[in-house]
Amino acid sequence: GPAALATVLTWSGVAVKPEDLVAEVYLPQRHGSLQVEMAAAARHHGRVSYVLAQDLQAVLEEVRAGHPVVVLLNLGLSWYPRWHYAVVVGFDLRRDLLILRSGTEQRDVISLELFERMWRRGKRWALVAMPPTELPGTALELPYLRAVLPFEQTGDWETAAKAYAAAWQRWPESIGAEMGLGNSAYGRGDYAEAAEIYRRLLTQHPGFAPALNNLAQTMAKMGDFTAGERYAEEAIAAGGVQNKVYAETLQEIRDHIGQ
Repeated sequence: GPAALATVLTWSGVAVKPEDLVAEVYLPQRHGSLQVEMAAAARHHGRVSYVLAQDLQAVLEEVRAGHPVVVLLNLGLSWYPRWHYAVVVGFDLRRDLLILRSGTEQRDVISLELFERMWRRGKRWALVAMPPTELPGTALELPYLRAVLPFEQTGDWETAAKAYAAAWQRWPESIGAEMGLGNSAYGRGDYAEAAEIYRRLLTQHPGFAPALNNLAQTMAKMGDFTAGERYAEEAIAAGGVQNKVYAETLQEIRDHIGQ
């Protein structure tokens, strides 16, 4: 696990050695690393952890795009597993061969058939660890936005902003990417930029309650409680599953106005 992750992180521009990652991903009681730890460690180093579709073509497309892919293999049997992480770095379809970084092997060449067999026993798990300014070649909008969300949750607003900007460039109609840009600006304390992004989104999607609510909070942060109250009321009028949150926003703003 640490060796495979160090390989892709080094490719992405992070100066790290396998021994640096042992404490982050290696679980002594399991004698290995779980996929969730691998993904979390990549995020810890400012990289977007994107799990690929469970399809060999997705792995090949990422490698073709120049992105090394971490894969989980079972070198044993389904009932007696021997788990092993490797990194796919190349292939030769004419000869049905795949090229791996595997353990201490810098160039482990195996047949596609053997790889498919071991990968299938590993539940076809594959991961790319991408710089936030660059998207995976096979990225889909919603799965990618879900992969970026943990940066918001941990308050890494700079990384989140870069990843959302890259997503918005690929999917310029993406509400989620644009909301993420606004949230990142708000998280950094750049309320003027956040307000501008939310307003831009609302011109394209009038009555979008989450943007109205966030704009209300932003205006309150900027000291314009009257505008904040108006946007909070509009969010409540628009309704939705988060209506309780919008009501709390409105109450907080009215409390400030009362004070």
